[in-house]
Amino acid sequence: MSNLSIQLLKALEPWRNARAWHVAFSGGLDSTVLLHLLAQLRQIHSLPPLSAIHVHHGLQAAADAWPAHCQALCDALGVPLQVVRVHVQAGASLERAARDARYQAFVALTQAQEVLLTGQHRDDQAETFLFRLLRGAGVSGLAAMPHQRRLGEGDLCRPLLDVPRAHLEAYAQEHNLSWIEDPSNARTDFSRNYLRHEIFPLLTRRWPQAAASMARSASHCAEAQGLLDELARQDLQEAGSVSEFDWLGLPSLELAPITSLSPARQRNALRHWLAALGRLPDTDHWAGWDALRDARADAQPVWKLAEGQLHRAGGRIWWLAGDWLRQPIAPVQWDNPLLPLALPGNGQLQLLGQAPGGSLQVRYRQGGEVMAVKNRGHRDLKRLLNEQGLPLFARGRLPLLYVNEQLLAVANLPGLDCSPCGRWQLQWLPTKSDQGLS
Repeated sequence: MSNLSIQLLKALEPWRNARAWHVAFSGGLDSTVLLHLLAQLRQIHSLPPLSAIHVHHGLQAAADAWPAHCQALCDALGVPLQVVRVHVQAGASLERAARDARYQAFVALTQAQEVLLTGQHRDDQAETFLFRLLRGAGVSGLAAMPHQRRLGEGDLCRPLLDVPRAHLEAYAQEHNLSWIEDPSNARTDFSRNYLRHEIFPLLTRRWPQAAASMARSASHCAEAQGLLDELARQDLQEAGSVSEFDWLGLPSLELAPITSLSPARQRNALRHWLAALGRLPDTDHWAGWDALRDARADAQPVWKLAEGQLHRAGGRIWWLAGDWLRQPIAPVQWDNPLLPLALPGNGQLQLLGQAPGGSLQVRYRQGGEVMAVKNRGHRDLKRLLNEQGLPLFARGRLPLLYVNEQLLAVANLPGLDCSPCGRWQLQWLPTKSDQGLS
């Protein structure tokens, strides 16, 4: 075996027992060499089933011929090929939009215990490092591309990330491989192409090891980010206490353990927590955290982010997104209380026990509601919610059960969610706080 084959096999050792390997096959040099190497290796090694995925973005006429080229090579290697056509959303960055569309396709096609293999190499890593450096990225950004990460239900692996592009070119020439040259790769109006064609030749003439040095720096940053993640998990452990309103199903943290940290550790912990919820704020936007943290004790501050909002209430911070940011539809008639009731955009409601008689209807708070409470007479709903300490953001979504125009029960709140004689109880299963993303 060649040194490149040995290096590749070593990089893929953790996934030798995967259900399947899928190669992200553009038809370019990198993916062509990767696919050819794997096809050769499987002749002498027991490897998972191998297939290729070609994503057709439909952005240029030349690309219409690429699926046929990819199919011909896959046929020659005996590798199944799946061609996926995607729609690229118009936006400020065509590069980013195309990447997003491509990876959405990869997520959809990579199942549990399966691995998507991509052909990025050391020169790509150096370009990514420099590109992010020029954009003012922090440690996480300067870590550039990880060798591996989760991808939907499966994993993504970049087994050639330590290999220089020159080694791939030498392999392709040695084996008489042909590959696609994307005309858009020559356009220097794209930032990465500008770095590749204009900046890196200058750098490498003065510093021949520039790409290797940048890739090494990215590796150092990845190690540093790992330590920061470890610190964040430690800092978040105490803040992850269970709330009495855990039934809301919302991600939340206790505020005091977070604010006891230094400002830098606060941001580090929150970045780690927010990373699983949506896109992280840029440096300037972190002023929103300071405002939320430092607001007066009786305030209800909100920090608005790209894909959700962070609310402060009851000594905690809460993440709201998706349906939680929209007013649910009401009223909803409950014709058969023996069955759970689906609330549009607001989860599900059910009656446990013997359902009350009369015409049942579900509404949401408008203000001025009055409710009869056992041994207390009639009380303002606002006062009752205050007594329960229910966060303000949840009050407009809390299902109110009416019978014949009378407020009968408030879901999930002790003493307010059941009949006076205990024959039934109103239980609400709220919608999850998500963005509709996988």
